[in-house]
Amino acid sequence: MNNKAPRTGRLARTAIAGKAVARAGMAQLSRRLQSRGQDLAPGSESAQLAQHAHEAQLGRILFGALNQLKGTALKAAQLLSMELDLLPEGLRLELAKAQYQVTPLNRALVIKLLRQEFGAGPETLFASFETQAFAAASLGQVHGATLADGRELAVKLQYPGMAASIHSDMQLLRLLLSTLGPSQALPRAAVLDSLLKDIEATLAEELDYLHEAEQLRWFGEQLAGQPALRLPQPVAALSSRRVLTMERLPGLHLKEWLATGPSQAERDRYGQLLFDLFLRSVFELQRLQADPHPGNSLFMPNGQLGLLDFGCTRRLSPAFCQHLRAAWCALLRRPCDTAALHQAYLGLGLLQPELSHAAFCQELLPALQGILDWQLRPFTQELFDFGLHPPPPRTGAEHQRTAVGHLHTMAAELPYFDRAYLGLLQMLRDLGARVRTQNAWIQA
Repeated sequence: MNNKAPRTGRLARTAIAGKAVARAGMAQLSRRLQSRGQDLAPGSESAQLAQHAHEAQLGRILFGALNQLKGTALKAAQLLSMELDLLPEGLRLELAKAQYQVTPLNRALVIKLLRQEFGAGPETLFASFETQAFAAASLGQVHGATLADGRELAVKLQYPGMAASIHSDMQLLRLLLSTLGPSQALPRAAVLDSLLKDIEATLAEELDYLHEAEQLRWFGEQLAGQPALRLPQPVAALSSRRVLTMERLPGLHLKEWLATGPSQAERDRYGQLLFDLFLRSVFELQRLQADPHPGNSLFMPNGQLGLLDFGCTRRLSPAFCQHLRAAWCALLRRPCDTAALHQAYLGLGLLQPELSHAAFCQELLPALQGILDWQLRPFTQELFDFGLHPPPPRTGAEHQRTAVGHLHTMAAELPYFDRAYLGLLQMLRDLGARVRTQNAWIQA
């Protein structure tokens, strides 16, 4: 992993992108010449393997540039990599390797940021302050501190220059993606542009720590009746757009907690909490914590589940929740209620209005069947063992092209829901939790 500080000058960053564009163009040309020489049968296993290898090569070129740019460009690529049904698999898997890293703020920059935001240094603001960060968030780092009354705090400080680079970084990402071309089964330009605009708006919101403080308060109020769930509440007087001060919760993150050897009953209990919270968030609260990551859950010593990092949240419209529920219920009926599913997909904005029901059933559904079966498998059993749930299936190139060819646009909420659901499934799989999935919201 490249740990050098990100290049901040616009010319330097544009040069990095330009070099990647040139490399991708050469890779495309080499692939076309190679295809002519090999004369592989379309759709054959050899052709699919060659295409997958080419996508992975393009992904490595793109990731290499983004890892030099760092900043919001790399964070955006992480979000984009979670769109299972939009990007070619080889490209998506390469982008998914992007674990965000930046050069940490040194002590002088920490003090400078606090003085800029509050007019005083850490020695005045806190009874004690740890100048060495104990955790790194996606766009900032977290320091431990205490108040005079003994309360333990977590102080999240934003890396410099993040907010100022969002728009230019997204422009560079658009430029890099444009080199992949329509032959790589990317969705049409309007769909991809809509998704990137949504990611840009999400990043701008995530970089406003006052917004995150408000989300912590709101979710804390909504979940107050569930003592098993705990959110760190913000300290308003010590929070700003670039600094978020909140309670510091004790506990372990998933990997460390699993290393303690918890019982199956403990894993099942936490898994049920996560599963029920997700469904309640979607269908009752209609608001999601939309940044799925194991580091956002804390397994506390008193049996509570700590919920962290609410910088990326999304309101869900009643119409979206209605159409989503209708789609899932239609898919779970035996046989599948294709008429109801077609209407639900139209309601979600996924289909071109002129797509007939016959074409929907004969062309699109077979292309989506693998990923749909994988997404809904937990709801086909009363008690589901997520430890046995396989990773997402590979989508063949032909099915990929068919799917994105029929994609019209999408409900603004859908990418956030997909990311959150994917994160939930991965978390439950890592837990190896057995969860009761039958519920009042999703019923065939």
